[in-house]
Amino acid sequence: MDIQSQFESIGGRFIKPVDELKKKLSGIKAYIFDWDGVFNNGAKTGYGGSNFAEPDAMGVNMLKLDYWLRNACLPATFIVTGEENESAQYLAKREHMNAAFYRCKFKVRALERICKEHQLQPDEIAFFFDDILDVELARSVGASFQMNRSANPLFNQYLEDNKVCDYRTGSAGGNGGVREACELIIGLTGSLPNAIETRIEFTGDYTQYLNERNLIETVCEPVE
Repeated sequence: MDIQSQFESIGGRFIKPVDELKKKLSGIKAYIFDWDGVFNNGAKTGYGGSNFAEPDAMGVNMLKLDYWLRNACLPATFIVTGEENESAQYLAKREHMNAAFYRCKFKVRALERICKEHQLQPDEIAFFFDDILDVELARSVGASFQMNRSANPLFNQYLEDNKVCDYRTGSAGGNGGVREACELIIGLTGSLPNAIETRIEFTGDYTQYLNERNLIETVCEPVE
């Protein structure tokens, strides 16, 4: 079974043809993740808190590891969210992402800062998102991945009609959507078996990867 069939079999939808998406991903050097509705189902406490799923965190780690194995350097990774969320900052620091930007209601401002500080072009960035506040950022970058939510079919159609996203996951945010999108990217650009074997062995290349990854000090700041 080819990659397209594997992901379509779990409900994934390729908005862009898979060959076109693969070509776009070949130039990606950085990843931005929205938080609410992406790493979780969007439910919050009265204080804005929301959780994350460990399988999604593993997906991010494997995405970074596969990129490192292919390019001998790490991709830049960021969380950009409208809320100040302790869980988002905790995950960003634990996984040594470059930054967790919060209170960001107009997320293109975070994109501008990321491009300036990391010498990136917007088309070198991929974005994981779920909802309306993410649209302007999603259509400003090189590739975008929408977390599935069956409750908004008209919004989904809007994204397709306006060519805002490249792929919609079959899995929802908080239920494996990030992991699915990460595995798809690895499948189209790298080698998941190679990354898995490197992770299992935990020595050699993986130790070097961890040493380089752990040198990154995560910035947690508002972008308003």
